[in-house]
Amino acid sequence: MPQRSGPTLVAAAALVMVAFAANSVLARLALAVGHADALAFTAVRLASGAVVLGGLVAARRGRIGGDGVSAAALLVYAAAFSLAYLALPAGTGALVLFGAVQATMIGWGVATGERLRAVQTAGLALALAGLVVLVAPGVGAPPLGAAVLMAVAGAAWGVYSLRGRTSTDATAATAGNFLRAAPVAVGLALVATGTGHGDLDGAGVALAVASGAVTSGLGYAAWYAVLPHLRATTASVAQLSVPLLAALGGAAVLGEQPGLRVAGAAVLTLGGIALVVWRR
Repeated sequence: MPQRSGPTLVAAAALVMVAFAANSVLARLALAVGHADALAFTAVRLASGAVVLGGLVAARRGRIGGDGVSAAALLVYAAAFSLAYLALPAGTGALVLFGAVQATMIGWGVATGERLRAVQTAGLALALAGLVVLVAPGVGAPPLGAAVLMAVAGAAWGVYSLRGRTSTDATAATAGNFLRAAPVAVGLALVATGTGHGDLDGAGVALAVASGAVTSGLGYAAWYAVLPHLRATTASVAQLSVPLLAALGGAAVLGEQPGLRVAGAAVLTLGGIALVVWRR
């Protein structure tokens, strides 16, 4: 499909980035305030996403795709994402998530024979240094356990993205993966409810549905529609905006203040990743 850019395409891509950033804000709003437990939020998010994506595929009379391994990666991502946001601010979580996604995908490229140029190697070193600065002990450091969980979420999403590269219909594949992952997530949430850790209230349900149906389901479908028309570097660099947008959303909605440590780590991490993907 031809690659092109224009005001409409740029606006659509920007809207998708806002939706991706909103996932962090919605999760943090539901989990930090106590409207939902992490596993319950994950279950409702995946179930509502499955309904929307399955409906989109059915509306065009398509066939559900996906596979069990990709569905497992999706489940690990969604569960670790929610558990991490019990403690991480929205912008910090998005930064760790995005850094881990890119590190996983770049690392796979290197492991399978891709060679980095000097500028790319320097960029990767900068990005890793940024993440080290972020989680190093000291004033302003995020909880290490939560940061590790978000890194796991990012690695799982990186695996999911790598597996999705060969899909001929990304929306159908994503619908199938949501449909496979959602029942497992619901089962885990029901088990957790019996231990007092799977609860959510009406606001929690609404936030999880918004995250699953709108910013995940419709967001992913829109991204897959836009992606074939974007140059690879344009698509990669566009995603650099997500942690910044999440931080702005966290500040506006939750009153979170990132601080100098997070700002410095963001400059190193996102700047380093920009060097790598720009040369790619």
